Amino acid sequence: MCPPPAASELLRPRLLGDTLIPPQGAAEHWRDLAPGIVRQRLVIEGIPARPIGDEQIRRYLSALSREVDMVQLLEPVTHRSDLYGWAGWIHWETSGAHFYAWEQPQLFFSVDLYTCKAFDVDTAVSFTRRFLDAGTVVAKSF
Repeated sequence: MCPPPAASELLRPRLLGDTLIPPQGAAEHWRDLAPGIVRQRLVIEGIPARPIGDEQIRRYLSALSREVDMVQLLEPVTHRSDLYGWAGWIHWETSGAHFYAWEQPQLFFSVDLYTCKAFDVDTAVSFTRRFLDAGTVVAKSF
């Protein structure tokens, strides 16, 4: 049995093939490889008032498109897993968004927007809170 690594070893970047993987939480090691391409990401998570299903996911993703001024290329697609709950996706001209909803072990949703066109984060978050009647919402933009 090997002894556990020293804490200082856990903070060092490691190589995976030719890729340098920074230690967890070390954003300063990130390097923008395509500064000429706009990329915006936003994760919104929350606790909805009620379970979220197929029709509500589809309506939400289409309405979100209008709220953040994205051109919708296809109708939203959804799928339900008996083990993990609902998932949905919408394709925008400038990328898209994924949606995930759980009923077990608790009511919970997670939305992941990835775009190549800038959008207003506050608009997306406040719209999501209202549309899903979520009392508790957190968001991270990067």
